[in-house]
Amino acid sequence: MRALSKQLTRKWPEAFMRLSQRVLAPFGRNVSSPLRLPLRGDCQPGKVYLVGAGSGDVELLTLKAARLLMQADAVVYDRLVGDDVLALIPTGTERYYVGKARGHHSVPQAEIGALMVKLAQAGKSVVRLKGGDPGVFGRMGEELAALAEASLSAEIVPGITAASAAAASMGIPLTDRGHAQQLRFITAQLCREGGAPDWASLARQDETLVFYMGLSKVDAICHGLRHAGLPDEWPIMLVANASQPEQQALVGTLADIPARLAAHPLPSPCLIMVGSVVSMVAESPAALLAGIIETIDAT
Repeated sequence: MRALSKQLTRKWPEAFMRLSQRVLAPFGRNVSSPLRLPLRGDCQPGKVYLVGAGSGDVELLTLKAARLLMQADAVVYDRLVGDDVLALIPTGTERYYVGKARGHHSVPQAEIGALMVKLAQAGKSVVRLKGGDPGVFGRMGEELAALAEASLSAEIVPGITAASAAAASMGIPLTDRGHAQQLRFITAQLCREGGAPDWASLARQDETLVFYMGLSKVDAICHGLRHAGLPDEWPIMLVANASQPEQQALVGTLADIPARLAAHPLPSPCLIMVGSVVSMVAESPAALLAGIIETIDAT
């Protein structure tokens, strides 16, 4: 650590020192200066970094993401980026909010691409900050295409996706050996109007399904899986604001979760996890501490 560059240390704001103190404090480390890392991968002018902001908990942000965020000239960020993560952006850095919500698209995708191109062509280092992981239902491909068309350099920095954060916060594995041999991430926002998932291929009892952006389609998901052969009592869990202080969760079955959701509405974003691994929540100390057990009695 002492042999690493002092030049980078001088660039980092006091905010990152506070972050390093929070990260290392549980291990008894006395951190009196910002965490030092190699210079490799510093922000370069005229380049765009597609950065995953993780699930909202600032301490789940990668060190590389934090460093790039605080060295950028401009940050283009989404609705699902946590306030604590945004607080790491230094004063004076250009900020552009391009968040989207269901039924309300503040900035069309084409305009987001054009904005990144404009900023990078002006010689600025640009961080495109996305909630979760930029490559998981984040429309990253369209943004990479826009940058490639303008012959601009881009780098992808992965983040912790909501599925991993939700499972960890509830104290369960996504692929326990006794429950799931496969794991599938599925978007509930279909690409084609009138389309539908292949419910028959999804209705398996040896895998975990994780539906993103599906809060408004819980009824359809439960109906589709039951109609395709999964039993009525098959476990399902809804987790809103995974890993954040305001996290909420509902646990039930394919047969009763729509009624449970109607009685206990959850906010968006909300993740839907289906599979027998959900039954492990009842024995999870993390879930008990999270106060979920109000709704776990029927599983």
